[in-house]
Amino acid sequence: MTSPERAASALDLGLLAPGRAGSRVEAETGDGAYLQSLLDAEAALARAQATAGVVPRRAAEAITSAALANDFDLRQIALDARAGGNPVIPLVAALREALPEEVAASVHRGATSQDIIDTATMLVADRARIVILGDLDRVASALADLAERHRGTPMAGRTLTQHAVPTTFGLKAAGWRSLALDAHDRLAALSFPAQLGGAAGTLAALVPSEDPAAVFPLIESFAAETGLDVPALPWHVLRTPIAELGGALALAAGALGKFAADVLVLGRTEIAEISQRNGGAGGSSAMPHKANPVNATLIAAAARQTPALAGVLYASMVAEDERPAGAWHAEWETLRQMLRQVGTAAELAAELAEGLDARPARLAENLAASGGLIVSEGLAGALEPLLGRAGARKVLTAASKAAGAEGSSLTETLIDEPEIRALVDADRLSPDELADLLDPARYLGAAPDLVDRALRRVPRKTK
Repeated sequence: MTSPERAASALDLGLLAPGRAGSRVEAETGDGAYLQSLLDAEAALARAQATAGVVPRRAAEAITSAALANDFDLRQIALDARAGGNPVIPLVAALREALPEEVAASVHRGATSQDIIDTATMLVADRARIVILGDLDRVASALADLAERHRGTPMAGRTLTQHAVPTTFGLKAAGWRSLALDAHDRLAALSFPAQLGGAAGTLAALVPSEDPAAVFPLIESFAAETGLDVPALPWHVLRTPIAELGGALALAAGALGKFAADVLVLGRTEIAEISQRNGGAGGSSAMPHKANPVNATLIAAAARQTPALAGVLYASMVAEDERPAGAWHAEWETLRQMLRQVGTAAELAAELAEGLDARPARLAENLAASGGLIVSEGLAGALEPLLGRAGARKVLTAASKAAGAEGSSLTETLIDEPEIRALVDADRLSPDELADLLDPARYLGAAPDLVDRALRRVPRKTK
């Protein structure tokens, strides 16, 4: 294999990540985007130093003009990065080579490689966050419409895979929306600080000898030039920003994963309680009849991968001294993969939510499948004043067993129980009252009102 062939075969174009391929988050997290963020950090530092009078203004302008990722050999920088263990070293060399000699000395002045990589990481994360938050907004909006439309549409609530008590499809959709808003709000609340600390976090090479405190306006100016938050301290080994982002991304993956898991179950052929206009038409290479729930499947895959990656970021908080060996390096690909997984999942979830609807007739059919057993809790409460707690439970247990053994409905077996027949004959319980008690649609609790309550919540604004 020739060198060009080896280089081409090393490219990650999304072959094994069909959800990510072509997504908006892919464009914000690719090598080209990361390289541009590194250059943006270098240019922002030069402009901040020009404002502080540390470098000439024309030098900062020249550095900013030259800081265009398309003008650099990304592959060569990646290869050269092996020597020093990070891409900033060869990038700074390449940037200096692209500038006049009198300007080159102003590149990377007083900074260390981690300052640039951490700042670039925050830029990549912030730009990806904008995309993710936009898609989470779409998810929440579509699910709000779905919840409102099916506020009172009865369906079977299920616990441990079995029918439990009736609920509404609107409440289920409101729950999905609530999780999407949790993910949105946690991401929106994050602080993304710039990084500037110099070789070991003391800012020694950046501090004017006559006035050390003068470096703080420089830090503020650098943060302003990048559009990131002002750091309280250099955070080379204080990895809270990275760990918190990892936690928020893991939560988002789980939130979207729950939505996907329910869609996968409700869309099973034998359940068929939902319809999908988008994200549900994936074909099979062997079975012509298949219309696979592709979006939900890929979201579920992302939800399974992302939490484990968060563990790497939390473990990397254990960073010795003023610069760790390996902990910092372990974050780079891990965080990018998490941004990609969650960004992909959010985009797929938005498409899925916008094309999702309930099938009320099928919901009703499945709700009736247990022959009234699904309202046994409500029946027990209604019969307790008439038969006592133990008596009500005894009657319902007997009727339920009979219904299961005979393949009949609880309605049929309950009326044959002597205690119930006696109540009817004594006019203490009318057939109409019994029918109402056996109607699942009349045992929804506060489900519709909970939908109303949930829909009053609005997304948090970005910090």
